[in-house]
Amino acid sequence: MLTACKLGKQYKTGWALRPLTLELGPGLHGLLGPNGAGKSTLLRLLAGMLAPTTGDALLRGSSVRDFRRSGSRIGYLPQNIRVLPQFSARQWLLHAASLQGGGSLAERRRKVDEVLEQVNLLGEADLPARHYSYGMTKRLGVAQALLSAGDLLIVDEPTAGLDPEERIRLRRVLAEAAATRVVLLSTHVLGDIGASCREVIVLGEGRLLYHGSTQGLAGFAEDRTWAWETSENEWRRMPLGGLLSARRTEEGILCRALSDRPPSPFAERVEPTLEEGYLSLMNRQPSGGPT
Repeated sequence: MLTACKLGKQYKTGWALRPLTLELGPGLHGLLGPNGAGKSTLLRLLAGMLAPTTGDALLRGSSVRDFRRSGSRIGYLPQNIRVLPQFSARQWLLHAASLQGGGSLAERRRKVDEVLEQVNLLGEADLPARHYSYGMTKRLGVAQALLSAGDLLIVDEPTAGLDPEERIRLRRVLAEAAATRVVLLSTHVLGDIGASCREVIVLGEGRLLYHGSTQGLAGFAEDRTWAWETSENEWRRMPLGGLLSARRTEEGILCRALSDRPPSPFAERVEPTLEEGYLSLMNRQPSGGPT
């Protein structure tokens, strides 16, 4: 269990993250929010890499900073991964395992092979990293995080820039890891959240806006999501406020919008998606940064 109790971070310029309280059990949890919402600050606080101004984060009842100092139990994958190009995946991970300490060389090699197999890199384990694709490098970063993620794995934008096949493969790796530990996935790709997570955290301007099920987040757009088909002439005369999408069909243009009132005489309410719920939640927030 990962618990954040009144966890917050304040700088001279103001609050980067206002105090919040969370409880996360084993499983895959999504983290959403626009740029500047406080996501990276929260991730670093939960990983024990940043000292909080208020409160603390506890893993199994002990401060995450204690685990971070001991180099165990917490795996963290930053958005930007740096790997020495002359190192192979096996060499890189053995080096990382030796820095953590504990266990014999044979045990470290066994553990490295386990995580390489988990991320589907065992076949390329001895290839220098300079020959890796972007997706392979991302998977190597996940493997490094898994080495120390006994109880908690935190990943920041792991699928950014990946092709669909690599995204699916990486989501599968995270889902398998979440079977026995807390996994926190920060991303701007709502499709990854919808496909993988049952719970989601939403931050905005340094505040906790929502923590609950993905269905609950979609519910913020309940009775506000509309769809209708219109002709191209009518489409050109339409106001675009609240419009989410417009797709050409054989008979006209299929539109979808968020609005408190019907945006067209032909509009009908439809079931909202996760993205529409997220947008509806964010649009309800007052403007202005945290102070």
